Amino acid sequence: MSEKKCIHPENAPKPAGPYSPGIRIGNFFFISGQTPEKPATSELVEGDITEQTRQVMENMKNIIEAAGGSVDDIVKVNAFLKNMSDFKAFNKVYKSYFNEPYPARSCVECANPVGALVEVEFTAYLKD
Repeated sequence: MSEKKCIHPENAPKPAGPYSPGIRIGNFFFISGQTPEKPATSELVEGDITEQTRQVMENMKNIIEAAGGSVDDIVKVNAFLKNMSDFKAFNKVYKSYFNEPYPARSCVECANPVGALVEVEFTAYLKD
């Protein structure tokens, strides 16, 4: 059994609770739900779904790169939107970060504890 390793780069927001930004176990890498927080201050980015989605994706990118991977290693995404009316705008930004074949994905409407318009969690399979 592989050992769990926490990945928490300096250029990612500090966790708001008792969880790790990323956990690697073997080749699997799990990134906790990312909200649109600025890494330096952990404050929410002001703006609409476009700005908030971009910050979420940049946070994810920083965390996966710190684990030695890339966005292309992501295989599953769970997205949580405050308003499904933001789905089209969310997809436009989201798509700009991935190449085909796109990761498997779920997307649902729900609230989150920090009041963000979007939260996204990622699962990756990293090469050795």
